[in-house]
Amino acid sequence: MRWIGDTFTSDVGWSHLETLVDIGDRMAGSAGERAAAEATRDALADYTDEAWLDEFEIQGWTRGSSAVEFDGESLESIALPRSPSGDVTAEFADLGYGLPIDFEETDVEGKVVMCASNVPSWYDRFVHRREKYYHAVEGGAAAFVFRNHVEGCLAPTGSVGTEARPIGEIPAVGVSKEVGARLGRVPDGTEVSVRVDADVHDATSQNVHATLGPDTDTRVLVTSHVDAHDIAEGAMDNGAGTAMVVELARALAARADELETGVEFVAFGAEEVGLEGSAYLADAVDPETVKVVVNNDGVVRGRDLAAYTHGFPELRAAVERVADRLDQPVSVNPNHGPHSDHWSFVAGGVPGYQVHAETGDEGRGWGHTRADTLDKLEKRNLRESAIVLTELVVDLARESVAIDHRDPDAIARELEQQDLAAGMKVTGDWPFDD
Repeated sequence: MRWIGDTFTSDVGWSHLETLVDIGDRMAGSAGERAAAEATRDALADYTDEAWLDEFEIQGWTRGSSAVEFDGESLESIALPRSPSGDVTAEFADLGYGLPIDFEETDVEGKVVMCASNVPSWYDRFVHRREKYYHAVEGGAAAFVFRNHVEGCLAPTGSVGTEARPIGEIPAVGVSKEVGARLGRVPDGTEVSVRVDADVHDATSQNVHATLGPDTDTRVLVTSHVDAHDIAEGAMDNGAGTAMVVELARALAARADELETGVEFVAFGAEEVGLEGSAYLADAVDPETVKVVVNNDGVVRGRDLAAYTHGFPELRAAVERVADRLDQPVSVNPNHGPHSDHWSFVAGGVPGYQVHAETGDEGRGWGHTRADTLDKLEKRNLRESAIVLTELVVDLARESVAIDHRDPDAIARELEQQDLAAGMKVTGDWPFDD
């Protein structure tokens, strides 16, 4: 078990995490994202057979200024990526959590609408930021304000826009919980102004690829995303995931003779603006050549791992085998989680995990704010999780481990049953024919 000791004392992944956060702005299409991709390619090249970048075009967006004002008072805000530029003054409406029923019961036409970043504990599913935004758009709102639920004067970010229309339809800003509380006290009928200035332009992103192990007809994809929002270091989201991919490449290189299926490491670009890097790759490959996707997004934030298994019983069985073998807790969610790069493959029936960390917190916590910084993470958590995930990849790569692809129609039915379909249709993320 020498590889376990080597992994628990390795600084390779953590060193790469420091490299990524020190780059600064890694927004999709930026020079920083390119620098992070190149650094990741070079780090993977030390442990793999071949490493390269694959470029693709995206809709670029660069933050300018933003403002939220009422009655002569100016409140701190940040523009949400891919918000259009605009200057709106209209009656304010606080929709609380911004659940679908809140929009059904409230006339938001022509108004500035505010919604919180979380959902109540009694609600049976997570309602994504973009779903709340597009409910506002459908209702004819004039502007959208996204209020953080976490204390600390931290305004949240997160993109709007759809695949068909990459730039959103109404101005959108994020505000802190404290600013949201101030807005929530404005008298009924008060007019609030929202202004966004942003530069929209053509841009290029890139995926990082590296291969290891035998040349087989199918391969295991070990993935993350290298981009991050421009307002912070992006340590948790998702520098840690990309650092994990590099650490797994190091650990798996030491166990290369155990790999019975080839492994391809991919650090996607442009995840934060609509899973664009993973969609680009999923469209380019034959899904039958992908045995399974192990996507790392949200790892290292806590000590214990968790994984969405998307209704694939073989994926649950593999996690449980490894957890038992190593005597390590791993929480399994058999339902769908359609909000990271695995989804571009899973929607087409390809087996895939989203691996993340158990935090016990509601929502993203520090993620998508200026507080997503390296000091929130622990080296021990990266090392311990890398041990579990290394063993998982070796297990999945065994020829004796057969994982059936699924019928996309069955996945669509499950999304309906899990009350996820309606929101995906609102945001333009529904990939199935009705």
